[in-house]
Amino acid sequence: MMSMVSVSQQKTYCNPINIDYGYSPIPNFSEWGRHRATADPVIVNYKGDYYLFSTNQWGYWWSSDMLNWKFISKKFLRPWNKVYDELCAPAIGIIGDTMLVIGSTYNTNFTIWMSTNPKANEWKPLVDSFEIGGWDPSFFTDDDGRLYLYNGSSNKYPMYGIELDRKTMKPFGTRKEMYLLEPWRFGWQRFGEHMDNTFLDPFIEGSHMTKHKGKYYLQYGAPGTEFSGYADGLLLGDSPLGPFEAASDPLSMKLGGFVRGAGHGATFQDNNQNYWHVSTTVISVKNTFERRLGIWPAGFDADDVMYCNTTFGDYPHFLPGERSAGSSYGKDGKSGYFTGWMLLNYNKPVQVSSTLGGYVPNHAVDELAKAIEEDRFARGDRDPRERLLEPERGELARRMGEQVDAQTDGTYLGSGFEHARGDSRAVQRERQGKAADPGADDRDFHAAMIPTWSRNGPADPINRPVSNR
Repeated sequence: MMSMVSVSQQKTYCNPINIDYGYSPIPNFSEWGRHRATADPVIVNYKGDYYLFSTNQWGYWWSSDMLNWKFISKKFLRPWNKVYDELCAPAIGIIGDTMLVIGSTYNTNFTIWMSTNPKANEWKPLVDSFEIGGWDPSFFTDDDGRLYLYNGSSNKYPMYGIELDRKTMKPFGTRKEMYLLEPWRFGWQRFGEHMDNTFLDPFIEGSHMTKHKGKYYLQYGAPGTEFSGYADGLLLGDSPLGPFEAASDPLSMKLGGFVRGAGHGATFQDNNQNYWHVSTTVISVKNTFERRLGIWPAGFDADDVMYCNTTFGDYPHFLPGERSAGSSYGKDGKSGYFTGWMLLNYNKPVQVSSTLGGYVPNHAVDELAKAIEEDRFARGDRDPRERLLEPERGELARRMGEQVDAQTDGTYLGSGFEHARGDSRAVQRERQGKAADPGADDRDFHAAMIPTWSRNGPADPINRPVSNR
């Protein structure tokens, strides 16, 4: 895939973020088809670098710029942990100069790990067996140094919180209830694609605490990870363990577009003290838990109301350092990080060199990730260099870049491109100690969407074919 700007010059990003998502390790999750997946992300700013942990990746990523993410292979499970999840919905804490990690568990034998040099993959057990465990845990260190743990993932029980002894990691007292969903009060909390509570009660999950100007903003995911309405809600309080008042609207939500869903996430600050929110986005085609990750501008307005702006969140946005959104949600609802670039070939005619079965080429430009996941083009060509996917760009405009959206289950054979969403980079996990899927066809040009970005400006008549040569 050719572009006008090389990856090394890239100053923008798109959601879902372009990382080498691992394959699901859970056997019954892959019965509909092998697939890449992760969810439940946490990003922390540690010593000026960003560290990203998420579900079942057998390691973690770090980045100096929130664009180029380097994977570090690490197995945190101990021999006595007889589970598939490595790790599920991990909690990441910072105490002084030390990073803490633990995964979700209902058992009493999970290890809390510690590191002062995670970039070099140097870890050691802090506590061999954390006695209280917790599913979807999160750590929070207050300004006074006191450490708290939040957890909960249920459609019956509430989210809990408790203070821990930071020297021994033993709890002070017993867990305290933080919040139980109120779907009778807040419509967005209702279960189902149409928020109608048709067959299950909604789930609360994925806690995360942010402190701002002495106030505590406790975040939680709801109502279900497979829905477009997957969102993060917000609780407001004056102390780490409440009581809390629920905000009526979700903090982060994305109901439409190529990327849908913005739940079970975490909020962090970049090196310029700007806030960002990372969360789970939805595909849910090959399995309910087939998901990706998105990063959205966030912050607090002049009235200290916390916000997260997902408007055009799957279009190119500037990276930290390029510009700051400040304390404003954005003019006309658009974040200050939004480039303003628009698609030229949305729903335009598409020509391909071949198709597989009855898959429809025009799904390559319909801005729907679920359709892309199930469409395959240009697979019948024996020579991969002859594969072609050529969308019509429509009206003349200044072309700002091209992008491939490949929900790949194999290796994408492209060269440098300016923007990438999903796992189109397809880094080989064997080099990182992370097994690639043995059933993947690395000749597979799978579901590539080729949008071309533009904004108002002098016309550029360039309309050359796009291929993976």
